Amino acid sequence: MNHVTGLRCVICGTVYGPGEVDYVCPDHGYEGILDVQYDYGLISFSITPRTLAESSDYSIWRYRPLLPVEPDSPVPPLAVGWTPLYPAPRLAESLGLRDLWIKDDGRNPTASFKDRASALAVVKAQEKGADVITTASTGNAAAALAGLCASVAQPNVIFVPASAPQAKVAQLLAYGATVLLVNGSYDDAFDLCLQVAERYGWYNRNTGFNPYMSEGKKTVS
Repeated sequence: MNHVTGLRCVICGTVYGPGEVDYVCPDHGYEGILDVQYDYGLISFSITPRTLAESSDYSIWRYRPLLPVEPDSPVPPLAVGWTPLYPAPRLAESLGLRDLWIKDDGRNPTASFKDRASALAVVKAQEKGADVITTASTGNAAAALAGLCASVAQPNVIFVPASAPQAKVAQLLAYGATVLLVNGSYDDAFDLCLQVAERYGWYNRNTGFNPYMSEGKKTVS
């Protein structure tokens, strides 16, 4: 992963080398979100407007040189990304805008843009050799992780507040996820997820904690 130069803490600016830190800045804990740093000069040799125009990969992986993954890492078989844009002229007019386009990420495998982050989570977890991927969620992030994991037979554990809608829980179970209902709020489920992931070495997909998840989401642009 030579094109990734490090992970920079958004609070103190400390840059950690690739693989030195997995999730957040050691000095600032949960608030020390890390931002992935790239060598764009090196990347420019791998991806150009011409190579993108000629690419036959109609998924987020057409942007692989701009994502924090190894060049030869296998990716989930589900086609994530390359979703359509629709013009919305009447809505644009009502809002006083010249142009307005709506991105339909409901075309993704689990009908959410969260598939973009979860696809990256699956690849990163497999790169690290993690046995289990986990997250805390009450909705789309959980479904996205469960669905992408199902496509590669990757065990996953989802921490869900016990008050979550039954339909959401049923979707996770249909994908084969292990669902743990937490008697408490989403924050309680999140905290428990972090504790268990650290204890057992599970790969943590939680956005805002895992610096790579926003890298998957940026492909919506």
